[in-house]
Amino acid sequence: MFKQILLAADGSVHSLRAAEKAVEIARYHRDSKIDVVYVIDGKTSKADVLHSWNSMEIERKRTDKMAAIVKLAERYNIPYEIKLLRGDPGPVIVKHANQNKYDMVVIGSRGLNIMQEMVLGSVSHKVAKRVNCPVLIVK
Repeated sequence: MFKQILLAADGSVHSLRAAEKAVEIARYHRDSKIDVVYVIDGKTSKADVLHSWNSMEIERKRTDKMAAIVKLAERYNIPYEIKLLRGDPGPVIVKHANQNKYDMVVIGSRGLNIMQEMVLGSVSHKVAKRVNCPVLIVK
């Protein structure tokens, strides 16, 4: 039923809780795979460049944000793939989910960007409204 699961993650506590639910769902559905999507927006990209001197350091920091999710998937032998995408998180996640025909999207209720959530509406809300498959928003 849920063979192709998209997990939207940004390294926040909420995205780790979402990862736990995605892995739990994948464990009960034979042949499930989780695609972990981390969207790098302009503000994140700029901050990464300002705080790091080289691209290898930037890449390492981004990988570190996904380390707990990778560890969780590997602990339960859940196939996964991490995809780094660029742009405004809400629309990028929606476009990726709809183009790739996922069975489910799992996303945390809040992420790292508190200001965007207050001013523009939460990414999870945008995703839930526009994705063409079931969406699980994890608190």
